[in-house]
Amino acid sequence: MAKLYSKKRKSIEEMKPSKETVSFILSYSQAMKIVKVGNLTFENIVN
Repeated sequence: MAKLYSKKRKSIEEMKPSKETVSFILSYSQAMKIVKVGNLTFENIVN
């Protein structure tokens, strides 16, 4: 059996992103449009 070398964290640190980061991710996800044409997929950022 393979030995796993990763360590388990005893406690998970709570991540607190800044307001600017959250705002950027939300605006990026709202501007992103995915178009499928046949077997091709196009990702467009619409601003």
